[in-house]
Amino acid sequence: MNTNRSASAAALVALVLVWGYSWVAMKVGLRHAHPFDFASLRVGIGALLLFAIVAARRRPLRLASYRMATLLGTVQVALFVILSQFALMRAGPGKTSVLVFTMPFWMIVFAHYILHERMRGAQWIAVGLAVVGLTLIVAPWELTSLEGSLYAVAAGAVWAIAAVFSKKWPTSADPLLFTAWQLAIGTVWLGLLAGLHPHPPVDWAPEFIAALAFSTILGTALGWWLWTYVLAHSSAGMAGLNSLGIPVVAVASSALQLGERPPALELAGMIAIAAALGLMAWLGMRRPAPESAAATAAD
Repeated sequence: MNTNRSASAAALVALVLVWGYSWVAMKVGLRHAHPFDFASLRVGIGALLLFAIVAARRRPLRLASYRMATLLGTVQVALFVILSQFALMRAGPGKTSVLVFTMPFWMIVFAHYILHERMRGAQWIAVGLAVVGLTLIVAPWELTSLEGSLYAVAAGAVWAIAAVFSKKWPTSADPLLFTAWQLAIGTVWLGLLAGLHPHPPVDWAPEFIAALAFSTILGTALGWWLWTYVLAHSSAGMAGLNSLGIPVVAVASSALQLGERPPALELAGMIAIAAALGLMAWLGMRRPAPESAAATAAD
């Protein structure tokens, strides 16, 4: 049980770092490609990489059932990526990443009604700190692109409902293979969208190739597998709330690499979110590990 908890915590830390920096890589990549091209390339190549790893392990490439892979590939991959790309087309990546990560709060709401998970006691203090932090970072009184903001929040809600679905209807499939099929199904939708939308061709500059490589190998292939693993070994609300660290990493990485310095209110927001995450981690160490085994057995 302690080993599972440690592995889940390590996976979550890796996910926060990888997906946090992915927003910077995505911004760099979008300098050279239309958002739909960039999305279909990184998701499609990520799927191929995961299938190659499964094949190298001499595991079967077929699923017993494709219903959940189709549902999550459509909602959690294609629809989420489409909405987040529309948001990036109409708003800056810093604010977009934070708005997308209203996901944990949507997740807590959906988990409350669908999974009957409850947040109690000091957990609500952590939620309150996180809400304050997100509000300070988003600064809704200063938003200049309502359309882009709505797309970003919708992306967060779509991601949350997909995550809750994966907790409600778990699958016994190998997480690596299941993630590969999710990405493959999402690629079909993204490829159709890219083909139907007229736009200039990709500029295959070295900078674009580097951004695509990071986004594909780490951000997509490794990132979605880590997310699948984290969801399988922790509660939906806990996984969602702790992933709030991702936009903090995104803002910090953007400041270091791209020179985008957060104003005082955004910095205060990051501190509030860090405090919320610290409180949640402390509470998590005091409570028994979630009974993930039951969910896995029902896969």
